[in-house]
Amino acid sequence: MTQRTAPAQLARDFLDAMEARDLAKAKSYLGDGFNMIFPNSPVFHELEELIAWSAGRYQSVRKTYEGIDECPNPDGRDGVAVYCRGTLSGIWGNGTPFEGIRFIDRFTIMDSKIMDHKVWNDMAEVRPKGSSSDQS
Repeated sequence: MTQRTAPAQLARDFLDAMEARDLAKAKSYLGDGFNMIFPNSPVFHELEELIAWSAGRYQSVRKTYEGIDECPNPDGRDGVAVYCRGTLSGIWGNGTPFEGIRFIDRFTIMDSKIMDHKVWNDMAEVRPKGSSSDQS
């Protein structure tokens, strides 16, 4: 019998793999038809699209978690919604450090795979003006 990873742990493992830029591992958590959207971004279906879009905006980003919550999907579909919330720290594309930026990530997890990842954060509110990091 195959043991399934709890949805909250699956979301956290995915985010840890993305932070480490281990795209092969991160991809292993994704389901067919996966999509992802960030503030001011198009919808991404491949992790490489996200990496290319974020190039120049920031050199690195780390998450400090204040909580990770699981709840049934309100739309009646099978699966679980996972909300990860906390703050971001890192280095902008121009080399300036940042910290304390609020974020929320919402995942839709079905059959132990991430199907959807939506991101909200305050990066646009605190980014350096006139730099390549003018979009979140």
